[in-house]
Formats: sequence, C-alpha cells, structure tokens
Amino acid sequence: MARDTGFPDADAENDFARMRRQAELARLTHWFTRQPADVNTILPFDEVVRALGRTGETNLGLQQVNVRDIVGSVDRTKDFDKYFRPTSSRIRQRWQRLAAAQRRGESVPPVLLYKIGSMYFVIDGHHRVSIAIARHLETIDAYVTEIHTRITPDGINAPSDLVLKDHRRLFLARVPLTGAQADAVRLSDPFAYAELAEAVEAWGFRLSQEVGEFLSRPEVARRWFGEEFLPVVRMARRAEVRPDITDDAELYMWVAGERYRLVRRHIWDDEIIEELREQSRRRRR
Repeated sequence: MARDTGFPDADAENDFARMRRQAELARLTHWFTRQPADVNTILPFDEVVRALGRTGETNLGLQQVNVRDIVGSVDRTKDFDKYFRPTSSRIRQRWQRLAAAQRRGESVPPVLLYKIGSMYFVIDGHHRVSIAIARHLETIDAYVTEIHTRITPDGINAPSDLVLKDHRRLFLARVPLTGAQADAVRLSDPFAYAELAEAVEAWGFRLSQEVGEFLSRPEVARRWFGEEFLPVVRMARRAEVRPDITDDAELYMWVAGERYRLVRRHIWDDEIIEELREQSRRRRR
C-alpha cells in the first residue's frame, strides 16, 4: 500500500500525479518502441461482447475481486488506460477527492463489475478502481454479473485481438463444431476463417449431393472434421508436408489450397500428397 503521510489531500494529489506520469511514460514508450497503438488501451466491454457473442448472464452478488483482473470498461475507455491510470487531468478533481476520502478512512461502496471469463469490466466505480491500483491494493469489493458468451475470451489482451475472435465466432456459427473439435480448428489470420467456412460449406454441399439428402450444419461440421480434416492432416503429417507448420488447422489450410492449385479437383490420394511433399521440400530450400 502507498505510504500515508498523514495528510490525505496531499497524498491524494501525489497519487494522481504519479499515475498520470506513469500513463504518459507508458504512452511515449510504446510510441518510441513502435508497439501496436492499442497495446495500452483499456478493453471496451461492448466490443468484447459483440466479438464473443453474448448468450446470457448470472448475478454473482458481492465478491472480492483481484484488482489486476479488472481490464476493461463499459463507458469510460477514454478516461483510463489499460491499467486504470488517468489519461488526462480532466478527472483530477473527482479522483483526488475520492482518494483523500479513502485515506481519511471514509467508507467506500462496492464497485459494479461485469465478468467475462477471468476478465472484469467496470460498470460503475472507475475512480475507485484507479485509486485502489494507485494505493497498491490487491482486492476490491464488487457486485459482479457474469456474462456468458458463445466463444471463450482466451487470448484477448488488446482491442485488436477482437477481430480474430469476431471472425472465429462467425466461423463457428457457419461451421458449428463443438468441444475438442472446435478447439482443434484455430487460425491466426482472422480472414482465413471465412475462407475455411466457405470450403466446409462447399464440402457439405458436395456430400449432400453424394448421399442424396439434406445435411444440417452441425452434421456437415461433424462429418467434415472426421472425414476430411483429420484424415488430411494425418496424411500430411505422415508425409512430412510442411513440418514447419505446427498447427493442424494452419497445415490443413495450406495443403488444401495447394492441392486445389495443383489439380483443381477436390480429391486426396497418394500422388497428390507426394506432390505436396515435394512442394514443401522446394519451399524449404
């Protein structure tokens, strides 16, 4: 906890000044080191929920929340950075008044938070969270509402990460894989998800024509994973095609694209796999 000198107003003023210096130093450091512009930006709740797909919510009541897990805001994304340091002096007066009141021992009501996965977003109480961080408090009392989403928030560290999540959510809506099958199909390029979804839908259309009946999206997804994705990946691994690609979904995208470029047909056989292996070897030279 920050040292209390016994002068609450002066300590609050010093706390705010220190937080502002840290925010400016972080901003300049990111600029000079050419880091992404949003690396220090607080996560916007609405955009996160839109990317993940909201399915419901649960009231968790009053809890003690680790301050370090509070990373986002509902409506104050311009006033604080990712670490709840003030981004300008505009909120100085209110911030220092609340900080001084806390130092005098006045009671502070719990903040209001949304929870998504392990991340928390402030509904009400931004100044109190910022002051808690300034005073190096580890926890804060909060009324928490947990938001349930269609896909997990794992891997979200900055607003730019939401693009990948949004495209993955749309992919799973078109190709409704579940459980371990969904986890096995992950891509690093957000726009590759749309390409893969189109490929799966085309595969499902050809399968429907072959069997002579309509197949639902879940059925197409299940059969594509078991009859197309896994066999292709296994063949490519056995043939040591592109061993530099460690992710199965990325490997599938490469071999499927190269296969169609070479033969313009949607088939797999030993001859095609051998040609892909040669392509892979030439690529590594």
